[in-house]
Amino acid sequence: MSLQIREGVSLKPFNSFAVEASARQFAEANSDEQVRQALACAAERGLPLMLLGGGSNLLLTGDVEALVLRMASRGIRVLEDDGERLLIEAEAGEPWHPFVQWTLQQGFAGLENLSLIPGTVGAAPMQNIGAYGVELKDVFAGLTALDRQSGELREFELADCGFAYRDSLFKRETGRWVILRVRFALSRSATLHLDYGPVRQRLAEQGIEAPTAVDVSRAICAIRSEKLPDPAVLGNAGSFFKNPLVTAELAQRLRSEHGDLVAYPQADGLVKLAAGWLIERAGWKGFREGDAGVHRLQALVLVNYGQASGQQLLSLARRIQADIAERFAVTLEIEPNVL
Repeated sequence: MSLQIREGVSLKPFNSFAVEASARQFAEANSDEQVRQALACAAERGLPLMLLGGGSNLLLTGDVEALVLRMASRGIRVLEDDGERLLIEAEAGEPWHPFVQWTLQQGFAGLENLSLIPGTVGAAPMQNIGAYGVELKDVFAGLTALDRQSGELREFELADCGFAYRDSLFKRETGRWVILRVRFALSRSATLHLDYGPVRQRLAEQGIEAPTAVDVSRAICAIRSEKLPDPAVLGNAGSFFKNPLVTAELAQRLRSEHGDLVAYPQADGLVKLAAGWLIERAGWKGFREGDAGVHRLQALVLVNYGQASGQQLLSLARRIQADIAERFAVTLEIEPNVL
């Protein structure tokens, strides 16, 4: 099936901030061949090719002078199953949370802590998505990507991906790789991760003493729903800033000044601070200017109350960054891709 390209398409339905911006050209790829067609069309027309997944990790600050290609391929396959361990492959266009729920419904454990994260399977390795003590790299078994420079397919193993906190080779080499499908190592017996955040407390409140992977997923969905606004109701991209890594010396100084500092020592000697705590302590929680604001319940989330532009949201983010740097000597890094 040939690729259908449209002109002047609004991207508002395709970004979770619900920011109004238009793509000069727009298409959806349902197969590897259509991805190749899009690359060829963009080259012929002298346009950049911009890839779009679920649009949940993106801030558009203006119209996009490019051929925007939305990855829409679907399909989930069990590649290996020895009765205990499984190798699952999903196409890049599969919505992430429904994919996680499918694995749990089949009795496969491993992705439960990553429940209710917006976006698509293909976008997940870009950021090495993570939540509640688990990162994508912990269950990653490989992926297939198209090299836009050579036109060849390449298989990536874990060691090839350069995964780090909210980072990967694919994010660092933006514009080179098109992730087509991703593989995950799951199991039928769950090794549950319950000690990050209020997961164990929520399960105890529900009277669940021997939780299953499904129980953990439900608890995390409930926690996330209480903390994070639904993009379908209030435009947002989830956590807008990364939790900063600082030296132990700076963390100790901040703790001496703020006894309730939220901090997590890391194996490499650095300390991860809670960006949301810093922003809330600085007084930004619930701040609103026009339709751009900081969520009233979660200081880590910037929101579009209706008609905010990407530039207005970015301006607010820059003001928050400057304030945190001045108050705490901590640099906050923006998590979404700013275009």
